[in-house]
Amino acid sequence: MFDTLGERFERIFKRLRGEATITESNIRDAMKEVRLALLEADVNFKVVKDFTHNVTERAVGKEVLTSITPGQQFVKIVHDALVEMMGGQAQDFELHQSKVNRVMLLGLQGSGKTTFAGKLGRFCLKKGWKPLLVACDVYRPAAVHQLKVIGEQAGVPVFEKGQAKPLDIAREAMDFAEHEGYNVAILDTAGRLHINEVLMDELVALKGFLKPDYTFLVADAMTGQDAVKSASAFDSQVGIDAVCLTKLDGDARGGAALSIRSVTGKPIIFSSIGEKLTDLEIFHPDRMASRILGMGDVVTLVEKAQEAFDEKKAQEMQKKLLRQTFTFQDFLDQMRQVKKMGSLKDLMSMIPGLGRQVKDMDFDEKEFGRLEAIILSMTPDERVHPEILTGGRRQRIAKGSGTTLQDVNALVRQFDEAKKMMQRMMGASGLVSRLNPFKKKRKEEAKADHKFEKAQKKHQLKVKKKKKR
Repeated sequence: MFDTLGERFERIFKRLRGEATITESNIRDAMKEVRLALLEADVNFKVVKDFTHNVTERAVGKEVLTSITPGQQFVKIVHDALVEMMGGQAQDFELHQSKVNRVMLLGLQGSGKTTFAGKLGRFCLKKGWKPLLVACDVYRPAAVHQLKVIGEQAGVPVFEKGQAKPLDIAREAMDFAEHEGYNVAILDTAGRLHINEVLMDELVALKGFLKPDYTFLVADAMTGQDAVKSASAFDSQVGIDAVCLTKLDGDARGGAALSIRSVTGKPIIFSSIGEKLTDLEIFHPDRMASRILGMGDVVTLVEKAQEAFDEKKAQEMQKKLLRQTFTFQDFLDQMRQVKKMGSLKDLMSMIPGLGRQVKDMDFDEKEFGRLEAIILSMTPDERVHPEILTGGRRQRIAKGSGTTLQDVNALVRQFDEAKKMMQRMMGASGLVSRLNPFKKKRKEEAKADHKFEKAQKKHQLKVKKKKKR
């Protein structure tokens, strides 16, 4: 989403690199381009004005720290200002244990509200809560059915009463939630094509009855300033507590994400970054600012890895590598865990320094599927003992996986080369054996240091005794 804006920032920063000092002249020139870049990204003009004023004030007259170039220091100033613009710190989604937490979702039609309801239900389920989805969208055709399908995929039950009045559905749903022990009720309300007075009155009545703990506006990041306008209208007429930005994986310019907090004063709590039910994240302004400036997002990458990888399995894999017993089945398991983390291109973009470089690189995500098909077409014995893969067996695997013999041969060859590399690293002439002399040397050095300290203490005691005499 922020690729174009990020590229513009990168060009601006390049011009400042190599400057001896940050002067008022070069900062003002840079800020003209920053202003244009933000306006082109569909950021609210008042927000742009405040942002450029704040950055200019902070940057002009700033002394360049030792070992930091003016360009680097300006990046830091812009980064901090972006974080501030998007709300500073991440806001927690806090729920209470002793009651049914009521969450009401508002938004225009097509903003991804029903999908967000399923994602939020799954998010609560993973955190140990017992969520219930409530179908209060009785106007859009098949909206109730869509929520039921999404609820089934997320593993969250759905309460629905067909085409009854939303207020009646909400009343019955709250009674049902309390009776059945659900502690989070997520109400999916009808989307509006535009700000309609009659439908707004219905939302006001629904909110008056529910008294929700959270009233979320689900805003489509692809709509830019329209998302900001609708947020302001919903807040003034119904009242919202927080925002969820959807479709952040799209190719929009990012103006909504940068403007919505400053214009409405409401925090962005969630960001939806894909179509899968797992593609929901707590919105972190500092991480988003780092991504915009091409600085990567290692923290999110580590969190994704922790969710996808089983610690026990990782330890077992480490032992297998040491014993040199890594098999095709292990390779398949590792590949599936990487797939759980999301798109390979997205993962690579989170690594500092690679963000801009991977933009134009072509990642064939289908390659994972082909490799998986080849390994699954092998017998359990063939996966553990690839050395038995004769020409006939490889032909059978190629036919079974819908690939060619060349594809199978290429995978086996790559696997053999990877194993040989691991053996060289772990074997007698490899990395482990190279580390041993250093370990031995360190032990000898430690012994020598200990002897020296002992001798020094002995000498100090002798000096003290002589002084006493």
